[in-house]
Amino acid sequence: MKNYILLASVLLSFCSCISGNADPVTPLPDATDFSPEGLARIFSRLPMEEEHLQEVYNAVGHSSGNGYDEEYTMNCLVDSPGAGVGDSPQSRAASASSYSTPLRDLLLEYLKERPGTRSGDASEMLNALAQSDFQLYWPYSENWDGKSWPIITFDPGYGAETNYGYRIAVGEDGARVVDSVFVDEALAAERPVWVFNNNSDARFTPLKLVDTEYSSAGTESFASSAPLARHRQLLMTSFQMKRNYDSWFGGASEFWLKCGSVEGFNAATDAELKLFYPSVTDFIIVVKRKYVGHDLPFQAILVGDYTSQLDKVVFMITEDDGGTRTSWKCDVMVKIQSKAYGLSVDLPYNEKDDIVWRGQLSTHFFEEEDLVRGRFGDVEVVFELT
Repeated sequence: MKNYILLASVLLSFCSCISGNADPVTPLPDATDFSPEGLARIFSRLPMEEEHLQEVYNAVGHSSGNGYDEEYTMNCLVDSPGAGVGDSPQSRAASASSYSTPLRDLLLEYLKERPGTRSGDASEMLNALAQSDFQLYWPYSENWDGKSWPIITFDPGYGAETNYGYRIAVGEDGARVVDSVFVDEALAAERPVWVFNNNSDARFTPLKLVDTEYSSAGTESFASSAPLARHRQLLMTSFQMKRNYDSWFGGASEFWLKCGSVEGFNAATDAELKLFYPSVTDFIIVVKRKYVGHDLPFQAILVGDYTSQLDKVVFMITEDDGGTRTSWKCDVMVKIQSKAYGLSVDLPYNEKDDIVWRGQLSTHFFEEEDLVRGRFGDVEVVFELT
């Protein structure tokens, strides 16, 4: 999980520290704290109506439908109310025109009314918020009954599983009541809970949105004395997560799958070996917490041109946690007239990532059955060599 950031460049004259021991429902100081904790406090005080609940529900539904987590980024909230991560420009424009008074407008008015706010400051602050990586995460949003008001909380960090939140209730006379309550995942599964945290997947395209394409490096036409190889594809057809890798406040688990191979390898001599280079296929899968223990079907091409001379591929699964970029170096193995050769390949990952599994997988493993299920750390993957 990324460190929480404060929009200091815009808010220098507004920042103040809020004690973690303070009563969470005490009046907000004359300051605007744009952190997950501060945003939870601010949103609990916005004069929301049912339309705003629907706006958030629509946004997280769009993100989820596009292969992301149930998330409403501050960028979408400010620039395209009701839009989800991964929506097309046309869909974002249509969403933005669907709300008479979106949450963005409530937030702008709130900022204008803060003591000491100068003309133009509120708009600048809102624009700065849109450029941040903060988001509103709504776990188990599919369970919403369409009318219950949310508890608003934030990710406290450090892998915590409980926190306090702001419970909003609206009486028959329209009066709003905000109470502080403790929140855990069991409660979030029963009633709506909004969690402010940091986005980690919006800059990537999950597998669901990726076209079936693969690199053809090393497959240029050239004369070869080798016999014509049989060309096949190596697919991942199913993925199962055995446990959640992050606190529920952090949301879904984001897995990077990387496969190093040599596409279309067909060489008969050492000289022809130099015409081929290893390549890496990689993609991200976002697995929501509710899918623990469930097989999720995919049709992902790991090697698009798998010949009989490709002996071993390199395979790695990581759960994304950020950090400094590094790589793991390993050899892809090929055969020429029964003699094995290793071609070095680097598989990139981040230093803070959880390495779920890494190693070599042989052709014999993929040929054991039509569909081969393998256990790799705390995930299971089903392969098909067609």
